[in-house]
Amino acid sequence: MGRGFSARRAATACLVTTVTLGAGTACTSGGASTAAPTRAAAASTADASGQVPALPARALASPGCSGATATGAALGQAGTTSVQTGGSPDGVAAAPDGRWAFAVSSLNASIEVLRLSGGTVSAPALTEVRSIPLSAAPGVTGAGAALTPDGKYLLVAENSGAAVISVARAEAGTAGAVLGFLTVPTPAGSAGPPESAAEVAVSPDSRFVFVTMEYDDEAAVFNLTAALAHGFGTAGYVGAVPLGQATVGLAVSPDGRWLYATSEIATAAQHPVGLGSPGGCRGCVPGTSPGEPPGTLTVVNLRRAETEPARSVTATVDAGYEPVRVVAAADGTEVWVTARASDDVLCFSAAGLAADPAHALVAVARVGSEPVGLAAVRGASLLVVADSNRFGASGENSNLSVLSVPAALAGRPAVVGDLTTGLFPRGMAVAPNGTLLVADYSSGQVQAIATADLPAAG
Repeated sequence: MGRGFSARRAATACLVTTVTLGAGTACTSGGASTAAPTRAAAASTADASGQVPALPARALASPGCSGATATGAALGQAGTTSVQTGGSPDGVAAAPDGRWAFAVSSLNASIEVLRLSGGTVSAPALTEVRSIPLSAAPGVTGAGAALTPDGKYLLVAENSGAAVISVARAEAGTAGAVLGFLTVPTPAGSAGPPESAAEVAVSPDSRFVFVTMEYDDEAAVFNLTAALAHGFGTAGYVGAVPLGQATVGLAVSPDGRWLYATSEIATAAQHPVGLGSPGGCRGCVPGTSPGEPPGTLTVVNLRRAETEPARSVTATVDAGYEPVRVVAAADGTEVWVTARASDDVLCFSAAGLAADPAHALVAVARVGSEPVGLAAVRGASLLVVADSNRFGASGENSNLSVLSVPAALAGRPAVVGDLTTGLFPRGMAVAPNGTLLVADYSSGQVQAIATADLPAAG
């Protein structure tokens, strides 16, 4: 969900590269990057000519805060339909068969079951079929939703872990769709378990579930197979991956090797130089000192996290200010992050994050106001970014920025157009036929967008 640590940013922060490898850390600052090029220039997405550009052989410093935004041509609704839901939709997920979608209403604590059709060359059809309550106490769900790759289960970040829903029962409307809840154990000396579940991800083999616990600065790891076999609650709990402050976004690499997590603010351990002291990293909250440090992208060895989550972090790098979502695109060679307070989208080389994380940031693209959700479409040649305008910046609006990936990688202005949306667009998912689903939290609606109607990346 994001704590909303600040309203609109104004001042510019120092640019920091923080890398954690094993137990070692470093914090260096700089302006325009003079670092050595990344070691691996992995293949990227195809541009309009069909050629496949390589990731740039450069390394950039993490961007500072900014009050400036970027806009493109008005694209109107571009093959969009929408449906009102019973509450404020947040996370969305699309079934592998392309016929169903699910939206989480975090205020009503319910799952909205949506029927999806069409959308390859025209506006898709989207219909709400039913609402499934998750809890008797509304307002306790987190935000994120994810389907197991085998299509059997829907996982929803919920309170102290995740709800497990039978997809077949949810689609058919039969009783008992909510199978149970994966729950973090109560820490010693606490009155109850933590209650800050935010986003959820699933391992490629559908066996393990990862949930960011936003206010506990960690990602909980659950063995879903064990929970289904032996009972829910804490039965499947494995442990926790240590992360930064206000951790939210999660993404799994397509090859299943890595888990990527965003945290809005770095911890003191990740930035050992005292904030406000000489050499420290001044944040960008107007009128405060020393302010907050930048946020981070953490790289986790996924297989190790399944057995030793506390020892699974391989690298932590700065990722702008208040990074809140992450996706792996272009077959996993690119890792994109939205930095909400920077009004930026950052591209990291996945190979660089594994081999040379200090030099893995290869592109930064300015977008609209306070970006949150993002999705790669059209063969990952385009990114669609939810400009939430969450804090109501003066003169700004909520919309969807459509970015040309080749332009962003080339260091050129990348916004090719802006799509009309509702208020506070947030969660995103892409159906198998390319239909993009967007949850407009404050408008109480879900949009379905035919991405074939979007302009070409060239």
